[in-house]
Amino acid sequence: MSQNKISENIINWELVSVNPNSKNWNWKDIFCFWGVNIQSIIGFSLIASLYVIYNLNLFVVFFGTIIGSILVYFFSNLIGKPSQKYGLPFGTLLRASMGFNGAKYFSFLRSVVGIFMFGIQTYFLSKALSYLIRILFFTIDNDILDQDIFMLFLMGMNIIDWSSLILCMVFQIYIFSQGMVSNRKIINLSAIAVYFGMVSFFILILLTDVKLTTKAFKEILNFDNFLDYNNLTPLVSVAGTIFAYFSIIIISFGDFSRYVKDERQLKIGNLTILLNMIFFSFFAVFIVAGADIFLNQNFEDINRVFTNPTDIIGKFDNLQITVITLLFIIIASASTNLVANFIPSQYSLINYLPDKLNLKKVSYTIGFFGLIIGILWPTLLSQIGILSFIDTFGSFFGPITGVMIINYYLINNSKIEIKDIHKFSVESSLNYSKGWHIKAVYSVAIGFIFSSSTIWNYNLMFLQSYAWIIGALVAGFVYYLLDKR
Repeated sequence: MSQNKISENIINWELVSVNPNSKNWNWKDIFCFWGVNIQSIIGFSLIASLYVIYNLNLFVVFFGTIIGSILVYFFSNLIGKPSQKYGLPFGTLLRASMGFNGAKYFSFLRSVVGIFMFGIQTYFLSKALSYLIRILFFTIDNDILDQDIFMLFLMGMNIIDWSSLILCMVFQIYIFSQGMVSNRKIINLSAIAVYFGMVSFFILILLTDVKLTTKAFKEILNFDNFLDYNNLTPLVSVAGTIFAYFSIIIISFGDFSRYVKDERQLKIGNLTILLNMIFFSFFAVFIVAGADIFLNQNFEDINRVFTNPTDIIGKFDNLQITVITLLFIIIASASTNLVANFIPSQYSLINYLPDKLNLKKVSYTIGFFGLIIGILWPTLLSQIGILSFIDTFGSFFGPITGVMIINYYLINNSKIEIKDIHKFSVESSLNYSKGWHIKAVYSVAIGFIFSSSTIWNYNLMFLQSYAWIIGALVAGFVYYLLDKR
């Protein structure tokens, strides 16, 4: 095979530097990006649950989320800057530190995790749609759902569940595969729409009984023992939990930052993660506290407070509120699925076979395997602890990011040889050992041992929230020692 043919095999228009005219994202787009990442059922439940776990201690949870967000801001700037500067996605940028083959296979791990999570998220998204369909049937005729056809179950789902899952998958694949111009609009519209929905729900709950709901929220604003030394451990725990929630986004953040106009817009945009956390935390906690009062529960019994939005609306005897809230949940869940799972999987899969794949092909691939995962989730995958294995694959992400950061900033002095990054040949400075940078691979392996041990070693599980950071620091340090000149 000729050298030219080898060079052509790693070139794909989706992986090359973004056209300067297409670098039109500003800080507002990044604000919406971070907003979409937190605006999900999981995000809502996480924030609200933290307040419940720590007995609604404002200091511990609020400042813990701020510290966690600052860590996300710090690492996102480091990993996003080279992609913004050179317009390259995660998979392509990885070639500079791991070699062509190293980048091919290690970025493929991001696709594996992304596709699994895409399928699982789609299953839960389909549950919201199935609720809407049941409401529609019940509204038309409350005897429809008693028909025999709705009593038949296959793989733990009836015909409504199957239809909802397939419809959600097909719809997502269709709208998400249109390219980044279209996806940018989806991200922005979704973030704005969900915040509008949360504000509306907030006002609705507030107006049910202004005096009682305001009193309940004021009780949360408790600064007793503000500087208590005992708050330190839970503060660190909350910060780690928030960082762990966002950590899957950081490694592939370059897939989005490559479209940002300049570094200033990137830094301002990333700083808005703090703003998003403040907004979202405020509305989430007020809605939970206010709904608890509205539903006449005993607010003193923390264990009975509803933190899942679907549980909250399920207790409201109002069909219109339920339908509207479910629609917002669908919008939020789908857009989170887009930025956290779908787009990163697209670029990583293309990087695996750049000469054979394009956006449409990888979108259909993600949809096919995602559908299988969604089908198998309720009866098989959720029962065998598959998420522990997915988390294990994810343990590579911190070490990979650590190596990328050290390679770019300390080893190569913030420079990348663009002419070499698309040229898989013996002349390329990034060829290393037949496409593998052994020192980087070794460093990632060492970091992986440390990060994955927090999952499988019972004595180290208390560090699991910081597994990503531990892996990044260990791998980055080892790589620097091995490769410094």
